[in-house]
Amino acid sequence: MDTNPAINESVVHAEVLVLGGGPGGYTAAFRAADLGKQVVLIERYPALGGVCLNVGCIPSKALLHVAQVIHEVDEFEQHGLSYGKPSFDIDKIRSWKESVSKTLSDGLARLVKQRKVTLIQGTGTFTSSHTIEVKTETGVTTVSFDQAIIAAGSHPTKIPIFPHDDPRLWDSTDALELKEIPKKLLIVGGGIIGLEMATVYHALGSEISVVELMDQIIPGCDNDLVTPLYRRIKKQYQNIWLETRVAAIEKHKDGLKVSFEGKGAPESAIFDAVLVAVGRRPNGKKIGADLAGVNVDEIGYIAVDKQQRTNVPHIFAIGDIVGNPMLAHKATYEGKIAAEVAAGLKAGFDALTIPAVAYTDPEVTWMGLTENQAKQQGIDYDKAVFPWAASGRSLSLGRKEGLTKILCEKETGRILGAGMVGPNAGELIAEAVLALEMGADAEDVGLTIHPHPMLSETFAFAAEMITGSITDLYIKK
Repeated sequence: MDTNPAINESVVHAEVLVLGGGPGGYTAAFRAADLGKQVVLIERYPALGGVCLNVGCIPSKALLHVAQVIHEVDEFEQHGLSYGKPSFDIDKIRSWKESVSKTLSDGLARLVKQRKVTLIQGTGTFTSSHTIEVKTETGVTTVSFDQAIIAAGSHPTKIPIFPHDDPRLWDSTDALELKEIPKKLLIVGGGIIGLEMATVYHALGSEISVVELMDQIIPGCDNDLVTPLYRRIKKQYQNIWLETRVAAIEKHKDGLKVSFEGKGAPESAIFDAVLVAVGRRPNGKKIGADLAGVNVDEIGYIAVDKQQRTNVPHIFAIGDIVGNPMLAHKATYEGKIAAEVAAGLKAGFDALTIPAVAYTDPEVTWMGLTENQAKQQGIDYDKAVFPWAASGRSLSLGRKEGLTKILCEKETGRILGAGMVGPNAGELIAEAVLALEMGADAEDVGLTIHPHPMLSETFAFAAEMITGSITDLYIKK
């Protein structure tokens, strides 16, 4: 990591200090610098980008693309295209995955120089409301600041009763290292992270079992959106146990012996590796925030207002550390707000929705109001579900299980929420987000000409189902 010579001094001053160089942190630093502020950015790891770029979003998407290619080649045998059984060079796959992250982190390092941001590699801990101490390889640097933006992120949740000293017990970072392909892999947690890693390791040859405490995979998402994914992976994976929890994990020479409890609990079994993917916890208790006067709750979250201010007016917080959803695109949005407010601009959090995407196969994505939420809130809505079995593009991909769902306000037709499941669904949700943000109704979307035959037109078809103008399906009136 290239650093500014100023960090060799024992004391450095920043107009704006940013603690954490993930997507939210570097965005905040760059935006503040663009607005004329003198910025110091502290990052504990050698490469910028945080969890997302180095051990999260980016490397996982690289591996998921590998999985997609493997699955597509395998499935198209029935359509007359055969390449034979694939062989894997794990070292090359790992090297390529790492090169993707390095390309992006190198780009960030160049942006640091171009913007004249002072970068300090080390672990930062607040010592007062205007100072922070950074432990570096060469010693300790004290940074004083006028304003600070906390972007210290989160870490994988650990279950205390599990044997964390055993290398066969993984978290998401371990899984992304791709050191080996276990014959039998148990995924603890049927959320987005767990199912994405299941997708990768299934494609590479692991026998996958998933255990989830709730009554469906991807809890929080509408059941009709996750059902096509569930039906598909139910056939691919060895086991999917719902309403079940892991009671204990014991170390054995030939693997990890796992015992289960719950409605669908099976007998105990031996696995070559166990991936624990039960969420993440904020790092609020690891940064000495109390010494700066910043309030941190028992879990580690830091409360902020719409301008991303903490209870200390000149200290802001963004990203995972301020609450769910723990998503990179939420952090970057908040990072810009914090930087702009610190620079004296009028800014605030006014996004109407934050889209969510599971990069599984098929992908699952949603935004705005879910149907579950609409029912709980007693909102009167119209719903349309367009099946991808009626999409020429989806059928030409050899897939028909997908769907696009749209929820509209009954009286006005205004879009309240939307969801998609199917190949590349994650690429489609942005249009729905824009429609909601712009106050569009179903008629607006239906009258917008979409390219044919593309998956994006399924959103228009769903809107036409609301207005009653659809011709690609027959709906009895």
